[in-house]
Amino acid sequence: MSKHPKIQLSKLREIAWSLWDPIGLLTHDSDWASTGFADEYDTYLIKVAGMLRNGEPLDDAVEYLIRIETEHMGLTEVSGIRERAERVVEALISDHSIWRDPKS
Repeated sequence: MSKHPKIQLSKLREIAWSLWDPIGLLTHDSDWASTGFADEYDTYLIKVAGMLRNGEPLDDAVEYLIRIETEHMGLTEVSGIRERAERVVEALISDHSIWRDPKS
């Protein structure tokens, strides 16, 4: 049985909270790590990170984030939604420390 790399949730959350807080939970003077809702976006970002790791097209990951906001969360599609999703996807593919080797 092959071992799969494990995701570093703190790194994933760092990206999510700095680039993608669609609900607007994090206030300007708060830190995501000290909130009771730090895991709010984990499911979505883990899904996107997995999509990217499995070689799915970047645009599919961007569209997924947009669908989460507009369909699942029921938020209005606001100006800049695509650019925000693109920044998240770019950050996820650029940060190689998100994935940890299962042997370590």
